[in-house]
Amino acid sequence: MKALNYIKIKINFIGAFALLMLGATSCVDYLERTPDSVISEEIAFLNFQNFQGYTEELYHCIPNFTTSYWTSSWNWGDDEMVSAAGDFHVAFAFDRGNFWAWQVEFSGHGGQASWMDKWSANTNDNPHTKGLWPLAWYGIRKANLGLENLHRMTDATDEERALIEGQLLFFRGWFHFMLFQHVGGLPYVDRVLPGDEQLREGRLSYHESAERAAQDLRRAADLLPINWDNTIAGRRTLGRNELRINKIMALAYLGKNLLYAASPLMNFESTGSRTYNTDFARRSAEAFGELLDLVESGQTQYALMPFDRWHTLFYTMGQNWALSGGTETIFRSLYWSGDQSNFGITKQYFPSIIVDGDATKFVPTANFVNQNFGMANGLPLPTDITQADPTSGYNPEFPFRGRDTRFYKSIVFDGMQVVQGSMPPNQEDNRFANLYTGGSYRGAVSGSPTGYVNRKFVPMTANAYDNAFAFGAALHLNVPYLRLADVYLMYAEAALMGHNSVMGKSTNFSKTAVEAVNVIRQRAEMPDVLPQFQTSVDVFLNEIKRERAVELAFERHRFNDLRRWMQLIEPPYTLKTAIEFNRAPESELGGDPTQMRVLNLRERVLVERPLAERHYWLPLKVSDVTLYPEFRQNPGW
Repeated sequence: MKALNYIKIKINFIGAFALLMLGATSCVDYLERTPDSVISEEIAFLNFQNFQGYTEELYHCIPNFTTSYWTSSWNWGDDEMVSAAGDFHVAFAFDRGNFWAWQVEFSGHGGQASWMDKWSANTNDNPHTKGLWPLAWYGIRKANLGLENLHRMTDATDEERALIEGQLLFFRGWFHFMLFQHVGGLPYVDRVLPGDEQLREGRLSYHESAERAAQDLRRAADLLPINWDNTIAGRRTLGRNELRINKIMALAYLGKNLLYAASPLMNFESTGSRTYNTDFARRSAEAFGELLDLVESGQTQYALMPFDRWHTLFYTMGQNWALSGGTETIFRSLYWSGDQSNFGITKQYFPSIIVDGDATKFVPTANFVNQNFGMANGLPLPTDITQADPTSGYNPEFPFRGRDTRFYKSIVFDGMQVVQGSMPPNQEDNRFANLYTGGSYRGAVSGSPTGYVNRKFVPMTANAYDNAFAFGAALHLNVPYLRLADVYLMYAEAALMGHNSVMGKSTNFSKTAVEAVNVIRQRAEMPDVLPQFQTSVDVFLNEIKRERAVELAFERHRFNDLRRWMQLIEPPYTLKTAIEFNRAPESELGGDPTQMRVLNLRERVLVERPLAERHYWLPLKVSDVTLYPEFRQNPGW
């Protein structure tokens, strides 16, 4: 079935209300359809209980990109590299310029390897069947059907009607935004299209698409509460409303939608100018400012997590499969089984020599780490990492000493102790990360081809000896779609570019662009933005970009950031490199690995991605662009 036809599919399922325990579990009993569950529209939409049962299915249209397959690929910029064993993954194809690979027809392992697309629009409890493209169109259709039946909700309070309408508007705006940020302007479908009507919905410009999404998200923010627990309807599921769509989520995506519209790529698509659109940027800052003012005045349930609990943003362990994210995560997908990340995804980071499971490994690229993770004093590394920099204190003989605090929370480097417990004597040599050239943790197939390993999403005990994979350890990984730190950084970018000033700020929030970035740096125990990076708008914008790279590393933002900044196809962002070096003879394992001396440090290019202008937008499906002439293909594809 052609994917775009999901906007015409008749949605037969009308679920009786069985409010999901969204904050604590992901039970989907209400989706187990029986003949009696197909009921009349008058009954289905009569009251809040029934209408919410219908609306709940939309939450199951949010793909969990973290667990979309046994090993999952979601970082497609210059930030991450997949080992040769993962040649079926989207990341491997994108590195070779094959952007068709996001589509199920061209994705590896029979279409299973892409979280962006699957063969059908499944709202079941299997994350391997959920793809953004079909589910977004399905969700848009379902949201429109609900909005057109709001008048049938006669047995309800004003609060209940607002909750239903707000959720439906959010999802309609969110699904559209998730699509057009990747492929450019699309038809904005705000009505139920008859199944027997010939499609003639033309593609809008990016700005036109963003304006339509902004209307829905703004209205949703005005209708929805900050916290469902504080509503009469929400008290029926008190303490289990954590994932329900609220005002903060709507404001966050309103701001993000407007910032993307302001960005050079989207502005170029709409106006022909490769600069920021100041109007969209200012409006974005206002949306983020409204959100951040609510947060900082204590009116929300959201706050930055303490730095010593930073990893709980991404995984929990020994907490009975509790949701990760803490108070900082604003938007995330459901998960449907506590152990679904435990036996597969968490094994895709450490080399096969210390873990069992699939040989596919996703590792940080040396270029991304070296260009962005600077020194603890706030200065970047020199462009040539073989040269010492007296100003920053960087020393190529001690390249892992004195680095940004988030370097140590995000990256495994040579000499770090990985295995904590006992090991067979013949395996003792693998207790420490042997990431030097020729070390046991290196390898193009099932080790690290780059000389770095990702530790952001897994504890050190995620190895075959400490066995954090055991069921009883309850290791659960779920990377968020959007968290509060991202909002601060997007606000800084929008305020800077909207007001063309380092001291730019919205009218509804007290902090300037610089002060917003400093909030994130202070949480990480890093110094404030240094004066030399505040000398001009362009200089500070580059510092914001570096801060985004460090704080949000490997969280699925880099690819779209490089695209919207129109840097994806420009060197050095087309390169993926490895760090090569030898351990000094006097090096002794077991002490402070940052103090280990290395020799012959150098960087080696592994891949130069053959990208051109057309790669700024993903190609649309041939089956969709041939439906009717108005749904045109993206240039170059």
